[in-house]
Amino acid sequence: MRNYELMYVIKPDVDEEKLAEVIEKYNNLIANNKGEVVTADKWGKRRLAYEINDCREGIYMLVNFKGEAETAQEIDRIMKISDEILRFMIINRDK
Repeated sequence: MRNYELMYVIKPDVDEEKLAEVIEKYNNLIANNKGEVVTADKWGKRRLAYEINDCREGIYMLVNFKGEAETAQEIDRIMKISDEILRFMIINRDK
């Protein structure tokens, strides 16, 4: 298994209940695709460097996980079509 780091920014207008659902959704996505979440840190709401989709703030999440290349590809595919995600980045930490 490879080590990955996932940083994603959630729209700031979600309430705490919806935020917990979004975080759980992506943690389950990793687990269901042969991966394992090592750490998941909620950085909270922060100001963006530039406006994205009429949003000036976003809720930042940092997730370290272990998985295969297919795990990262599936996360990438799902996050590209998600409405609640403003931006995301997946980094292979082994390189």
